[in-house]
Amino acid sequence: IKKQQQDVLGFLEANKIEFEEKDIAANEENRKWMRENVPEDSRPASGNPLPPRLFNDSRYLGDYEAFFEARENNAVYAFLGLTAPPGSKVGVYVSHSKP
Repeated sequence: IKKQQQDVLGFLEANKIEFEEKDIAANEENRKWMRENVPEDSRPASGNPLPPRLFNDSRYLGDYEAFFEARENNAVYAFLGLTAPPGSKVGVYVSHSKP
């Protein structure tokens, strides 16, 4: 989980994409918010959804696998619901858990 979180955050920072982190380990409100905003069909069969999960405001975008696939296909801006800056190939929330 930690490596995936670092991968997402590193990509967003490197591409100067503004985001807000929501720590679900230390904040019960953030944990509740994430659980309520991850769609039923995107939740695991048992247990709670694990971070990282990406949102644009309260609109659920996907998990790490969906982000990774979008990045591999040079479609991250579309995945994030953002307009790509001119010349590029490619309010976002990243829920995460700090160790």
